[in-house]
Amino acid sequence: MNGIQTIQSALASTQFLLNAVLEDLSDADLLVRPVPGANHLAWQLGHVTASEIGLVREQLPEAVYPPLPAGWAEAHAMPATSKNGPDGFRTKAEYVKMLNEVRKATIEAVGKLQDSDLDRPSQGQMANFAPRLGDIFLLVANHSLMHSGQFSVLRRKLGKPVLF
Repeated sequence: MNGIQTIQSALASTQFLLNAVLEDLSDADLLVRPVPGANHLAWQLGHVTASEIGLVREQLPEAVYPPLPAGWAEAHAMPATSKNGPDGFRTKAEYVKMLNEVRKATIEAVGKLQDSDLDRPSQGQMANFAPRLGDIFLLVANHSLMHSGQFSVLRRKLGKPVLF
């Protein structure tokens, strides 16, 4: 396994975990806050999806992604903890579809690279935190994994089975 395949595997495995923790949740469940002041899952899903596109395109402007639906960026902008109710938020099916389409595009973008590209210096707002292109792609994978951990807390609050 080379570096490109390793990053693609990390992206695919975190995609699998995120889909698994969402599988038995309802549209209404996505609007429940695990604790006061925390973001609900609907916002987090939109944030993870939009952030992935932004992080990758900042490094690879030629990366091809599906367009986000109208109003997506506004509904999932920061800060989010003040946003209540369903206005601007989507159904679980819409989030899962967009999340998976975006992740597929990211995996395809990584597949067009060579291992040597992973050592290129990164650009933009995350360059200090993730100084190489390979670090950016691992950040993308880990960002969705971090949020899926938050989803696990909500699953417990809702009485859903423990998955991992």
